[in-house]
Amino acid sequence: MSLLQKFQQYIINENLFLPKDKLLLAVSGGIDSVVLCELCRQAGYEFVIAHCNFQLRGQESTRDEEFVRSLGEKYNKQVLVRRFETEKYAVEKKVSIQVAARELRYEWFFEILNFPPLTTHRSPLPTHLLTAHHLNDNIETMLMNFFKGTGITGLRAMLPKQDRLVRPLLFAKKEELVRFAGDNMLDWVEDSSNELDKYSRNYFRHQVIPLVQTIFPEAESNLTKNILRFRDAEILYHQSIRQHKKKLLEYKEDEIHIPVLKLKKAVPLHTITYEIIKEYQFTAAQTEEVIHLLDSDTGKFVQSSTHRVIKNRDWIIITALQTKSSQIILIEAAGKVNFQNGMIELNEKKVNGLQVPASADIACVDLKLIQYPLILRPWKQGDYFYPLGMKKKKKLARFFIDNKLSASDKQKIWVIESNKKIIWVIGKRIDDRFKIMPSTKNILMISFSKTVNI
Repeated sequence: MSLLQKFQQYIINENLFLPKDKLLLAVSGGIDSVVLCELCRQAGYEFVIAHCNFQLRGQESTRDEEFVRSLGEKYNKQVLVRRFETEKYAVEKKVSIQVAARELRYEWFFEILNFPPLTTHRSPLPTHLLTAHHLNDNIETMLMNFFKGTGITGLRAMLPKQDRLVRPLLFAKKEELVRFAGDNMLDWVEDSSNELDKYSRNYFRHQVIPLVQTIFPEAESNLTKNILRFRDAEILYHQSIRQHKKKLLEYKEDEIHIPVLKLKKAVPLHTITYEIIKEYQFTAAQTEEVIHLLDSDTGKFVQSSTHRVIKNRDWIIITALQTKSSQIILIEAAGKVNFQNGMIELNEKKVNGLQVPASADIACVDLKLIQYPLILRPWKQGDYFYPLGMKKKKKLARFFIDNKLSASDKQKIWVIESNKKIIWVIGKRIDDRFKIMPSTKNILMISFSKTVNI
């Protein structure tokens, strides 16, 4: 079977795109992308060429751009070119040149797919981005990911299709592309940086893989089979993770609640925990910290850039950082805190000469009895406290009945607790255990301001 026939069959087998689709080809001018252009031409696909000039190799970069423009003339195809200030971007973003180039090119490619530039003629818009990554690239990617420790997703390496990104040459070895280029008398340009072993991929290509092949001559073939196995393993892995999440996660408005006892019994605990928290910007290194929360005190938490994982009695709760609609809000110090019913303001004051306000929306408690972080949350069935003036505990549900609260009033009640004890049923009554005594020297004044609907 010819390379063209394999190419067409691979597209069908992997359901990469339809024959009528218009394609956007990422073309550097090297042999791989030139072969991709020729295969698409011979297969009769409609395409546009996109070229990135990263301006990193002086005259060589200009030469590559001019060559790709000539390919557009050869195939009578539109050529889109973008020049990037790659070094400046890498410095500003504090990333390597390789990472900078990757981020810049893919951002631009998908910008083209989503917002195509105006053309002088009416034509279909590109539906898919095609890159010329081949089998050897994928083997290198898998090995680099293995040594970086990226897990099952890294071991299956690049996929033939990820949404609108398509890699239709992943079936082909480099030697097949070289042979096809020779048979079809294709011209291409060489990137001198491909010979430099200072880049990780080149080092694996020129040093690591050839060395491995001296011991295991069939290494490339075996690694290719492993990629396919890991693709299947990843599918099974994610199927299992979805089942665990379905059993463990309870969605309550903007929060996720997980029963501590159920999570403790989950096997393998470390992997399941990481898969739950990673989409909330938690790192793999924080997984152990979250697992430690299972046996920690109420109020302990682990934080990412966007979320907190909080231990609250028998639950682990994932909540966005202090959004107004959060159902569990940690208060770590005096100050103002917004929540869905309004705002709470906490002030620490000395007792001397202080006139304690009589307002139901202000609570004053003994500061020495308070332990941060405080938890601000809606009341729930089973909650109890010691109402001011009483020495016996009372369930909140009974307290609300005694105070003739309607069903709608009860739904609006929030509490503040310290070290698992409710210190104030907001707007109603403080807990007797936290009241101001003759020996009190400092107090915590908590003020509640209701949300006003206009």
